[in-house]
Amino acid sequence: MTDVQTHTGSCHCGAVAYEVDMSLDGLIECNCSHCYRKGFVLGFVQPDAFRLTAEGAETEYRFGSHKIGHRFCQTCGVQTHARGEGPDGRPMVAVNVRTLTDIEPFSWTATRVDGRSF
Repeated sequence: MTDVQTHTGSCHCGAVAYEVDMSLDGLIECNCSHCYRKGFVLGFVQPDAFRLTAEGAETEYRFGSHKIGHRFCQTCGVQTHARGEGPDGRPMVAVNVRTLTDIEPFSWTATRVDGRSF
């Protein structure tokens, strides 16, 4: 189990950047049509644990139930995070762990989740 640490992340061009207080435990890799096509590995945090530090180029994509706002850079197209509701109805932020800039790639493990069945 890893401790909660403050991590930094950004899109490819750096126009959307963030800090997040999170553990690298409990990460998921989802096979829904959106996550699978984009290759996401996701970690979930409460909104107060996520802080944008650069957001000028941020835009949003919603689909399906429109409950989740998938946030991405309109310049380079990389999705850094999503804002929405968890299964319990509480607000949450899903962080695309592949956009963390202060960890070694593949230094984490993720559980595969059958999002296609949701």
